[in-house]
Amino acid sequence: MDPTRTSTHLPGIPSVTPEGAYRPAPIELYRGPGVHVTSEMFTVAGRRFPVSELTDLQTARGPHDRLTVRAVIVTATGLAVIGAALGYAGGLYRLSAQAYLMLGVAAFVPLLLAVIGNRLRPPAYELWGRYDGTAQLLFSSDHERQFGQVTRALLRAREAGRLGQFGDPLASAGWDRGEPS
Repeated sequence: MDPTRTSTHLPGIPSVTPEGAYRPAPIELYRGPGVHVTSEMFTVAGRRFPVSELTDLQTARGPHDRLTVRAVIVTATGLAVIGAALGYAGGLYRLSAQAYLMLGVAAFVPLLLAVIGNRLRPPAYELWGRYDGTAQLLFSSDHERQFGQVTRALLRAREAGRLGQFGDPLASAGWDRGEPS
């Protein structure tokens, strides 16, 4: 196959630069809903980032769910107000043992709300990187597995660019022509 007659728009087909140098076709590393990672490009939600221009990749967790945080704050504040009102009114001396037990149990309600809220609506997984000199949120997902797959694909694409693209493993070199390596 003559490399000068290849097309640049078909996946898996090598291309030739204007200078005539052979450039391997981009390899698809991950494709999912709204996310596409190739050896040259990272596309997410319509935004395209050349892999070679992404630096300082870091993972993080997003903020906690606002509804959970508000529920914990409101509950804790309400319990503190009730406790303060009973203390100033002198009602703490007149409470029964069951009332003290109920106040003790109620003190754990904010903690319980925080644990349940964090379990049902966990913080998102975020991938941050530097592009065009600014730190940007590149990708965010609630699903740990998808986030891991996208992150690994992007890291593989960066390594391939740094090491000179993907190639055949040394052990398989020559086998396609019927000769052992």
